[in-house]
Amino acid sequence: MFSPASLPLLQTWNGAVNRRQFFRRNAMGLGAAALASLLGQGQSPAEDLPPGTHFPPKAKRAIYISLIGAPSPLDLFDYKPNLTAAFRKDLKDFLAAQGERLTGMTAGQGAFPVAPSIFKFSQHGQSGTWFSETLPWTAKVADDLCLIRSMKTDAINHEPANQLMYTGSMISGKPSIGSWLSWGLGSMNQDLPTFVVLHATHSNPNSNVQAISARLWGSGFLPGKHAGVSLRAKGDPVLFLKDAPGISRELRRHMLDGLGALNQAAYDQVGDPEIQTRTQQYEMAFRMQASVPDLTDLTGETEKTFELYGADAKDRGTFANSALMARRLVERGVRFVQIFHRGWDQHGSLPRDIASQCKDVDQGCYALIQDLKQRGMLDDTLVVFGGEFGRTVYSQGNLPETDYGRDHHPRCFSLWAAGGGIKKGITYGETDEMGYNIVKDPVHVHDFHATLLHQLGINHERLSFKYQGLDQRLTGVEPCKVVQGILA
Repeated sequence: MFSPASLPLLQTWNGAVNRRQFFRRNAMGLGAAALASLLGQGQSPAEDLPPGTHFPPKAKRAIYISLIGAPSPLDLFDYKPNLTAAFRKDLKDFLAAQGERLTGMTAGQGAFPVAPSIFKFSQHGQSGTWFSETLPWTAKVADDLCLIRSMKTDAINHEPANQLMYTGSMISGKPSIGSWLSWGLGSMNQDLPTFVVLHATHSNPNSNVQAISARLWGSGFLPGKHAGVSLRAKGDPVLFLKDAPGISRELRRHMLDGLGALNQAAYDQVGDPEIQTRTQQYEMAFRMQASVPDLTDLTGETEKTFELYGADAKDRGTFANSALMARRLVERGVRFVQIFHRGWDQHGSLPRDIASQCKDVDQGCYALIQDLKQRGMLDDTLVVFGGEFGRTVYSQGNLPETDYGRDHHPRCFSLWAAGGGIKKGITYGETDEMGYNIVKDPVHVHDFHATLLHQLGINHERLSFKYQGLDQRLTGVEPCKVVQGILA
């Protein structure tokens, strides 16, 4: 237990300033001045703008549905009817002419046969947006969606592609999108984290579950408090959510106050910002002990809501439940919610596995859009749905009549966005007749990041943090642009 008598000992220990502490302490002074300067540059003189914004935002919050493993756009969104006539056509010479990068999984193939999608496509809504039969529920909200079919990335393998998609860099150690938003815009609810991560389970036991790491929702070089807080799919949403037996709330409060005093004394001596971060995390954990049980208690939801999201909505960890939880989180002021759904890495048995994966997410996505609309929240909530790269038009391995797999393809892929000032009922960008190259309106990952920040009121060139002598940004240092063609 903390006692004031222990302070002199701590102060004596901390008073012995070594070389490392000296440079850290002085660097902190310079760093704080630099950070204050950066923050000053990022603020508009208009007093009515929300904190951290550079111009009036269209969205206050965002929900990002991340399909880990990369779904095939040719089987979901990018309709290519002419491929049927090219069934089993060998693309070996074509790939050589393109200078195509091949992964180790297909580089040794003797032939690269064209694999048309076996799924039927049809147009939906007044927009006439094409969807495959795997997404009947999502197709019902076609007129609310902006389908981008011309995304492109620099990475050909999962880990660097996911890092680029969710941190803006293929190099480890960079902050995630949610962490940048937490740092730049701050919190809208002091009792819940600014950035929350949900991990939705998948029902297909045969799916190839691509591994992911906490780097995808980490804070990198930003203060640790801006990292995403991951809520577990099973058991208590957060470990140690309940106080230990015999520990009352009053005693817990007293313990935290004492620990806070010790931490403050240490901070006064060495100036390490991570000390303050740790104290803030303790305080957030204390508040979450009251807020999280209320968040996860679904007894207040109506049966009509459960019918909207589907039969799985009451089952913790399912995608339907995660989508409902995402709505509850943003409703309570969480700034950024990310739902990870794995199992989309379909190098073989794609028709079977992608249909199962779509069944997991389809109704939940439809319900999320409808639920936000009904509550008047879609206009200022940006919803994104997509993976990290595309899939090849040719089959990986042999090509039976009704079965195939697809390898990684960074040149083009699809995702959709809705709400938050994004145009409704449009398809943006085009790929060629084989779905191999972009022929109209390419959108690089960094362009998409710049657009996402723009909708939240942030100029991507002004959201920066000085680290290792560089002004670091989510969108990197190479030129990128806001995709004006998808903005309402």
